[in-house]
Amino acid sequence: MKIAVVGTGYVGLVSGTCFSETGNTVTCVDIDPKKVESLKKGKLTIYEPGLEVLFERNTKAGRLNFTTSLEEGIEGAQVIFLALPTPPGEDGSADLKYILGVADDLGKILKDYAVIVDKSTVPVGTAEKVTAAIAKNAKVDFDVVSNPEFLREGVAVDDFMKPDRVVVGTQSQRAMKIMEKLYAPLVRQGNPVIFMDERSAEMTKYAANSFLAMKITFMNEIANLCERAGADVDNVRRGIGTDSRIGKRFLFPGIGYGGSCFPKDVQALGKTASEFDYDFKILKSVMKVNDKQKTKMMPQIKEYFDGDLKGKTIALWGLAFKPHTDDIREAPALYNIKSLRRAGAKVVVFDPEAMDNVKGVVGRKVKYAKSMYEALEGADALMIMTEWPAFRTPDFDKIKSSLKNNVIFDGRNLYALDEMEEKGFTYYSIGRKAIKA
Repeated sequence: MKIAVVGTGYVGLVSGTCFSETGNTVTCVDIDPKKVESLKKGKLTIYEPGLEVLFERNTKAGRLNFTTSLEEGIEGAQVIFLALPTPPGEDGSADLKYILGVADDLGKILKDYAVIVDKSTVPVGTAEKVTAAIAKNAKVDFDVVSNPEFLREGVAVDDFMKPDRVVVGTQSQRAMKIMEKLYAPLVRQGNPVIFMDERSAEMTKYAANSFLAMKITFMNEIANLCERAGADVDNVRRGIGTDSRIGKRFLFPGIGYGGSCFPKDVQALGKTASEFDYDFKILKSVMKVNDKQKTKMMPQIKEYFDGDLKGKTIALWGLAFKPHTDDIREAPALYNIKSLRRAGAKVVVFDPEAMDNVKGVVGRKVKYAKSMYEALEGADALMIMTEWPAFRTPDFDKIKSSLKNNVIFDGRNLYALDEMEEKGFTYYSIGRKAIKA
């Protein structure tokens, strides 16, 4: 099948590459000539484990191509995916200008029937707006389908190639058959392709991400209560996670969620609720708690240094909002860097993948270390912001010999309390008792 993917951001590039892996001929379109030129030369513009192998194989085979021309990109395409950004506006609503702009252009250049697929995360009613924008100028038949993505950064290739489910919003039998054929190679093990109306599909994406954000936030609230009540959140997590009605995933407490999806989608669903005059109280609480949770450890680090961080050097391990990605959007590390600097501290950072992105945002306001241990040299304390695998089993003797004080503020609960006590660290984590050497 001939496919076009408009937008080569995270969703577009992963989707286009994975569809080419199942034998389709895919052309990805982007207005950024530098990005397109880079992709044509075989250089990926995002970091995602496992993507590079598929990218190289399919570009060499001629199944994966790139262009800046929308007209060239959609030539002969039976399916056209819109994988464009929907950034939050000042009021929290998703900005649809990129999607509607492309929809307007498509109406002028469509030559044959095609299925236009909203792959971006969009508010309820977007399919109708896209349909209207294309219809203004279209001289051929077309269908607009909602097909939200459920990719997790860091494991996106597996998520795409082996989806738990595929959600397709359409009431057109013609579009339904094409989408069913397109996804057939990915659901051979029996995972469902769930067809529904467009509005329900659009709502499904926001509901899924908001529910997961709520689950994370609930556990962070439990963790905060555990600290006051003298309970251990890890024991509580295991105790409730074995209940099949609750499940084990998204129960790990920490310093809040970040990334490109949860913050934006929770905010957008809240905005949708207000547009329909519904007071979505849970969502408001989720956003409020998460904002506060990101810098939850700041009072502890200030207390440790007797309220004065001026002249102190704090080492940060982890900058990405989660491991196995270079994405720093809404990352808790950025909020802590800002808080530490405002308190007068110097900050040294290390992340395996995200440092270049942070340089573009923070610049020279922090020092960038070449390794996790270099970041510790002469630092007064270590703060852990991201649970990269390399941080889980460090050389604790090396940490002690590098830091001025044997103190770790762990926002991801990487280490066992008894180990920290045995090794002589003062150790603060989330929802567990503090260990004081």
